[in-house]
Amino acid sequence: MSGAAPAGPARSAGLDLRAAMVLVFGIACVSTAAVIFRQAEAPALAKAAWRLIFASAVLLPLALVRSRAALAGLSVADWRRAVLAGAALALHFGLWVPSLDYTSVASSVVLVTTHPFFVGLAAPFVLGERVGRKLATGIGLAFVGTAVVVVGDSGGLSGLAWGGGSAARAIVGDALALGGAVAAAAYFILGRQLRARLPLLPYVAVVYGIAAAILVGAAVAGGASLTGYPPATWGRLVLLALVPQILGHSSFNWALEHLSATFVAGAVLGEPIGGTLLAWWRLGERPPNPALAGGALILAGLAIAARGEAAAGPDGDGRDVAR
Repeated sequence: MSGAAPAGPARSAGLDLRAAMVLVFGIACVSTAAVIFRQAEAPALAKAAWRLIFASAVLLPLALVRSRAALAGLSVADWRRAVLAGAALALHFGLWVPSLDYTSVASSVVLVTTHPFFVGLAAPFVLGERVGRKLATGIGLAFVGTAVVVVGDSGGLSGLAWGGGSAARAIVGDALALGGAVAAAAYFILGRQLRARLPLLPYVAVVYGIAAAILVGAAVAGGASLTGYPPATWGRLVLLALVPQILGHSSFNWALEHLSATFVAGAVLGEPIGGTLLAWWRLGERPPNPALAGGALILAGLAIAARGEAAAGPDGDGRDVAR
C-alpha cells in the first residue's frame, strides 16, 4: 500500500458498548452455522458456495443501488485487497465446512475460532495495533480454554474424537479446521484494512461475491453437485446465508470499525460455546466435562479482554496506533 491509510471514523476511548452488543448478537448468529451445515444434505464445498451465493444475491443488488459511488471510487489497490479478502474467506469456508464431516462439531468450531492467536501475532506488524497486556492475557486464556476443549473432545492427545470415527479422520478434520482458522485470521486483517475506507454494505457485497465465485469454481472443479438437493436442504442453505452469514459475519465486519481487530477476533471465541450447546441439543453430541471447563476458561478470557479494551484509549492497549 502506498502512503498512509485514512484514519477512518473517530473512535472514543474505552469499550464501545453498542459495538459490544452487536458482537454478542453476531456470535449468537454464527453459532448456528455448524449445526445447520451438518443437517444440510449436500457436498461440503457446495454448501459453502450456496451460503455465499444466497448472501451475495441479497447484498449485491442493495450495494449497487445504495452504494454505487463507493463502489465506483474503489482503487486498483482496494480491489486487490477485496479479492484477497474474498479468497481468504473462501479458503476459510472451503477448509472449515469439510472439517465437519471428519470431526465433532465441538472440535471443529473450537479449532476454527483459534484465529485470534494468528491475528494477535500478525496485528502489530500488519495493522500497527498494539496488543496490550490485558487483551493478550485474555486471548491467551481463551486460547488455553480451546486447547482444553480439544483435548477433552479428542479423548486425549491421540486426537480420537468423542463424536465418533477413527483417530485418523478426527485428525484430518482438526487439521482442516485449523487451516480454516488461519484463513479467517487473514480475512479479519484484510477486512480491517479495507473497512477503513469502504462502508459495510459495499464491502460485504463485494467480498462475499468474490468468495462465492471462488467456492463455485472449487466445487465444480472438485466434481461436487450444485443442484438436486431435497427441499429441506435448500431451506437450510438459505438459512445459512441469512443468519450466520448476513447477520453474523456482517455484525463482525461492522464492529471492526469501532473495536480493534484483535478484540473482535477474540470475542468470536464465544462461538464454540454456542455451537457446542446447539450440537448437544439438535444433534445429541453431548460435550464432555473438559469441554465445559474449557468453555469457562474462554468466557474468563473474553471478560479480561473486554476489560483491557475498556481501559484503552485511542492510542492505548489493544487499539489502533496506525492503520
